[in-house]
Amino acid sequence: MSIRINCDHCGTRPLEEYIYGEVFAVPDTIADPVERNLDRAFNHTNPEGPVTEAWFHLYGCRRWISIVRDTSTDRIVD
Repeated sequence: MSIRINCDHCGTRPLEEYIYGEVFAVPDTIADPVERNLDRAFNHTNPEGPVTEAWFHLYGCRRWISIVRDTSTDRIVD
C-alpha cells in the first residue's frame, strides 16, 4: 500500500504527488561553500520517531504542507 498524505487543499493524495523539501541546517563552523553543500546533502541527524517535515504538493495545489511522520514506522501521524 502506498503512503498517502492529507493535503488541506486537495484531500488525501498519494506520496508520489509530493516532493520533500526540507532544507537542513549547517553548522556555522563550516565556512567553505563546498563543504557546506556536502554537509547539507549528506549529514542529517535522522532521528527515530515522530518528525515534523515540510512537503511540497507538486502535482496538486503547489503549496507547502507540514506533516508529522514517524520515521521508525514510516507512517503519517495524525
